[in-house]
Amino acid sequence: MPRFHCSVPLTAGASLALPPGAARHVQVLRMQPGDALTLFDGAGGEYAATVERMGRSDVAVNVGAHQPVEREAPRAVHLAVGMPANERMDWLVEKATELGVASIQPLATAHGVLRLSGERAEKKRAHWEAIAVAACEQCGRNRVPVIHPVQSFSAWIGAQGGDATATRLILSLADGTRGIASVQLGGDHGALVLSGPEGA
Repeated sequence: MPRFHCSVPLTAGASLALPPGAARHVQVLRMQPGDALTLFDGAGGEYAATVERMGRSDVAVNVGAHQPVEREAPRAVHLAVGMPANERMDWLVEKATELGVASIQPLATAHGVLRLSGERAEKKRAHWEAIAVAACEQCGRNRVPVIHPVQSFSAWIGAQGGDATATRLILSLADGTRGIASVQLGGDHGALVLSGPEGA
């Protein structure tokens, strides 16, 4: 069944116009009044819905019952990544979303190829948010990962807390230091994964 994200809060029994992107998809699928679809707003769970009216450029739906289904990982994983160039960051956002990350922090690094700041950085962030939404629609997640604003690595690392009780692990593939480490975290601790830039 087609699944679509709505940027407005959903309420069972409401009638609403789908956002432009979702409306275009419904039109491309040639759905008709009475056809069923699934909606989610990122606040948890999903809603059964029915197409009410098809306009030339808009689609109205009736929101049905809320289903409190969750498909999130039992422990939140946050990804901080030195931004790769070209479309590789797009691919990374898509696959990380499909794998269940809770948030993505794009990092500008000294040896990274991709340089973003100001308005260009905000446009890229909006682009990556749209990719994360589309990935959630395809893979069945009901919560869209947070895409944080681009930060320099030095600013980001300086803002990290110095928790003396935290477990810190290093996985190195350098000659002479190859090793794989794993840890069983107790309680509700999340995990932060830091990935360096290409060619560093």
